[in-house]
Amino acid sequence: MKRWFKYVKPHLPYFIIGPICMIIEVIGEVLMPMFLAIVINGANNGTLTVGGSIGTAGLMILTAIIMMLGGVGGAYFGSAASVNFAADLRNDAFSHIQKFSFSSIDKFSTGSLITRVTNDVTQLQNFVNMLLRMCLRSPGMLIGAIIMAVSMRPDLSVVLLVTVPLMLISIVFIISKGFPRFAKVQTKIDSLNNTVQENITNVRVVKSFVREDFENDKFKTANRELKSAGMSAMRVMIFMGPVMTIFMNITTLAVLWFGAHIVLGDAGTIGGMEIGDLSAFITYVTQILSSLMMITMMLMHSSRALASARRIREVVEEKFDLTDAFASYPEKTVESGKIEFKNVSFSYYKNSEDKVLDNINLVIDAGSTVGIIGSTGCGKTSLVSLIPRLYDVDSGEVLIDGINVKDYSFYNLREGVGMVLQKNVLFSGTVEENLRWGNENATADEIKTAATYAQADTFVANFKDGYGTMLEQGGVNVSGGQKQRLCIARALLKKPKILILDDSTSAVDTATEAMIRKAFKEELCGSTKIIIAQRISSVKDCDTIVVMNDGKITGIGSHEELLENCTEYSEIYYSQNDKKED
Repeated sequence: MKRWFKYVKPHLPYFIIGPICMIIEVIGEVLMPMFLAIVINGANNGTLTVGGSIGTAGLMILTAIIMMLGGVGGAYFGSAASVNFAADLRNDAFSHIQKFSFSSIDKFSTGSLITRVTNDVTQLQNFVNMLLRMCLRSPGMLIGAIIMAVSMRPDLSVVLLVTVPLMLISIVFIISKGFPRFAKVQTKIDSLNNTVQENITNVRVVKSFVREDFENDKFKTANRELKSAGMSAMRVMIFMGPVMTIFMNITTLAVLWFGAHIVLGDAGTIGGMEIGDLSAFITYVTQILSSLMMITMMLMHSSRALASARRIREVVEEKFDLTDAFASYPEKTVESGKIEFKNVSFSYYKNSEDKVLDNINLVIDAGSTVGIIGSTGCGKTSLVSLIPRLYDVDSGEVLIDGINVKDYSFYNLREGVGMVLQKNVLFSGTVEENLRWGNENATADEIKTAATYAQADTFVANFKDGYGTMLEQGGVNVSGGQKQRLCIARALLKKPKILILDDSTSAVDTATEAMIRKAFKEELCGSTKIIIAQRISSVKDCDTIVVMNDGKITGIGSHEELLENCTEYSEIYYSQNDKKED
């Protein structure tokens, strides 16, 4: 309750007024049968007067109006409370996910996180709404109807002592079967979301390999499993209705049977009973059983809500394996951009003996341009990912300006580091909105200048709407080279002290790449630039070139020095050139 009360507290008036309105409605429902009994008894025995009937009718109309106001108020405040509760919970869960490390995201999977923030929160919202409307209404009507029924005919109320316990036993049995089935449904929704998300994200790969049939079969399997799990859970819900109806009808028949004998004054009955009282008693019995049925339905929905609550709680209670809570210099910013790796080792799977990076020692001077080259999977991207703390080292330390990156706040550290990732990502919105990720306060001239340096202004100017051109999700309506240049322009707008380019010019021609490198020297002359590349031509003119192989540094130096002294570098160079230089 402590976990969920934080989402209740800001909207506490809704949570209080809603149930109070429902109690008002319940009081009216309990009083109505009594008023009706007075009218029926008076009409039956001839004691009902015109004035009395008008007075009772007026009282019933007034009660109905008050009940209506209570019902409408309860529905409104219940909906307001549940919607606000869900909105705050969804915001909290999403904000928490934003702080996840990559390993935490991998732990849950993207599809599962989407399900938890959307479908699971909606399940809780529906349950809270139902709870506010039923938590006092159903028990209130149950208690009120029992009191009225017992006070009216204690002997006839004995029927309830037989049917209600049997009904409760059935309810417990059904709920015990339903709870695990609803938990399974949410897991199957995760699987379906993963399948859809993966297919839509990679639809171009699917089409290029003509794998539509395979993906259709994959989706059908996930959809079929969700359908089976849903039907399995719904069978319990479907079975609930007939069981409750049987108990309700049996109890009503028993009350009618014994009540008729009392009304007719059969031998062995204690006192007589008027027809109006029998009618009211049957109504109270119906209210009692209906209340039990509503409580049962609420418990059934709670089983699914509890499954969703557990899944949401796993997200919002996930411990951060990357945090800046213990940063020694949280106000410190990146000033010069000098980088130093000291005995750094790292692996993605902490229980694995294979290291992605093994005892790395490297110094990158402030303002220098450093190229990193090596075979695929040698650890180049992993190395630079440690600089903005996308991951933490297993051993050793990474220093920026002589300070351990763990001692910076995340904001100040990452504000000083610009990255153009290997996988270029653009967001739905205009070209200008995407570039403003680098600097949200950038002027139109600054945006155009950054795009010009990144060799993007020419093709953007040819768009019909220029920088107002809408980009689809992921930037799928621009080419790979255009996407890379827009991402570079975005990084240039940030004007970071450290700029990391992770194979970010692979989709542009060598002439355009040369102009981009020239722009770096002019626009970011005081920044430290790290260029990861597969082509020698991309790093040939760097101040220093770092050669990596199998998670280790095998060579450091200029182009000429590495050609002379580093076997791996010379092999890469000669494999990309037809003949050796003299």
